[in-house]
Amino acid sequence: MAGPTTAQRGGSKSKNSKSRNAKSAARSGPSRPGKGPSRPGPRLRFRLPRRRRLVLWSALLLLLGGAAGWALYGSSWLRATGVEVSGTRVLTADEVRKAAEVPFGEPLISVDTDAIGARLRERLPRIETVAVERSWPHGIRLEVVERQPRAIVEKGGKFIEIDGSGVRFATVERPPKGVPRLELEAADSPSLRRFGLQRLEREAVRVAEALPEVVRTDTRVIRVRSYDSITLELTGGRTVVWGSGERGEAKARTLTALLKAARGADHFDVSAPSAPAASGS
Repeated sequence: MAGPTTAQRGGSKSKNSKSRNAKSAARSGPSRPGKGPSRPGPRLRFRLPRRRRLVLWSALLLLLGGAAGWALYGSSWLRATGVEVSGTRVLTADEVRKAAEVPFGEPLISVDTDAIGARLRERLPRIETVAVERSWPHGIRLEVVERQPRAIVEKGGKFIEIDGSGVRFATVERPPKGVPRLELEAADSPSLRRFGLQRLEREAVRVAEALPEVVRTDTRVIRVRSYDSITLELTGGRTVVWGSGERGEAKARTLTALLKAARGADHFDVSAPSAPAASGS
């Protein structure tokens, strides 16, 4: 029996070759043009749920608040242990500290600064204003402004100091230098019945407050006979008719000019500041 012809053998080989090529292409897969280096996959991030984050933040804030509260109120670090005083002139720092009664040993944050200020103004009338501040970590700072006497009233051999608002704030053994003495001679005056003694005294202090500093230190007596009859007695036997306490600034300017212009005069009248007068030798 004759075998396969040459053409048949060639065809068989061709089919086998195509079959092998197809299998190889299937294994290798289709070609990808321009394929670069492979990129790393996305990173996985761990995040707590929103509710759990809120719980953790709340717990942290509570811990911080508790620590701050303990430091302010419970610990011994921030407690009042000292008092610093400034601004005193007549009063001593020890007098102010004693009257303040700062509660030593208490937490500084809980010290009642308003109560300290009220105690000082009540117990020491010489104090006009006082600023009370916490001085961390252990102190209280007191900044005092004392009242300044503008006139004095002699009574029983002692002298009562009166400030520019008419407040009697202290009694002293000796009169302060450069402060005029107030003398009321209005016992029979209708002004006393109409205005009262305290009002007349305030008018006299109002005059003293209006005086220029140079004139005030030279003023020995402010004499009040009635509401609109106030006179000044200066050094060197000089007198000034002031009138009422009204228009104090204008009268003070006029008096200053008169004292310079009429140096030899010993009597001045500024009750009408637009028409002043000076006389005497």
